[in-house]
Amino acid sequence: MPSDASASSSGSSGSSGASASGSRWSSLDRPPLNGAALQRALVVPDGLWTSLEVVGTTGSTNSDLAARAAGLPEGAVLVAEEQSAGRGRLDRSWVAPARSGLFFSVLLKPGPQVPQERWGWLTLLAGVAVATGLSRAAGVDTALKWPNDLLVTVDGEERKTGGILAERVADGIVLGIGLNVTLTEDELPVDTAGSLMLAKASVTDRDPLLKAVLRSLEQWYGNWRAAGGDPAASGLQETYAAGCATLGKHVRAELPGGRTLTGTAEAVDTDGRLVVRTADDEHQAVGAGDIVHLRSVR
Repeated sequence: MPSDASASSSGSSGSSGASASGSRWSSLDRPPLNGAALQRALVVPDGLWTSLEVVGTTGSTNSDLAARAAGLPEGAVLVAEEQSAGRGRLDRSWVAPARSGLFFSVLLKPGPQVPQERWGWLTLLAGVAVATGLSRAAGVDTALKWPNDLLVTVDGEERKTGGILAERVADGIVLGIGLNVTLTEDELPVDTAGSLMLAKASVTDRDPLLKAVLRSLEQWYGNWRAAGGDPAASGLQETYAAGCATLGKHVRAELPGGRTLTGTAEAVDTDGRLVVRTADDEHQAVGAGDIVHLRSVR
């Protein structure tokens, strides 16, 4: 699972003395997730979530779930207390202390009712779901940086606190979400990273946070699928744009092949692409690439 809030870009079950993987981080204030209680609360009749497993440590929840996807129904959830090889976009790594965040992947199978060309919206949908869930459960504003980053405000500046990684499997999508919850300033991998605790979230207990995010994801996914994946009809496109910190910013898009594009991010189109207006007043849609916020446009 993701993301880029890691040691390479920005940035778990052990005992009270040391984590299961021998990590240098440990904390009595970071209790393990209650897997049985989470399963009872989330795996319910007629619900999206069909199973929920919490493991102490693994390489990558995305890799593990993808390897098992063919034999699993939609709605499988895999959560790790710690990851040793967490991944994000462009094969970046995710490094975080044991039990300091939420690191999980879910299996979604939109089926024939959603055209595959609309499946790309699932990354943006997950961002909206996380932001909505955290607002309800922790009273914290989470902004979205296109296409897959989650930002919080710490000491007046936006910092990356999480990310999303979507990977195709045979008949569906494995969607990974990584979220820094209780990282302290001393534990941050880079100074552009953040955490919910540093953003003064009212709740940092991971159990209710995970429940809130998964319930929000179920609601947004259900609405989107019921609309045939139409981002406008489901309300997804409008809600994403309202919470997207990239829109209105002067940005540099670092595109595949080493190309770059600089301009003002003006919209997210119906295909989920970022529309950038260049200095010569041309509008170009970016479907993949890294986005750097350069400055606010007044």
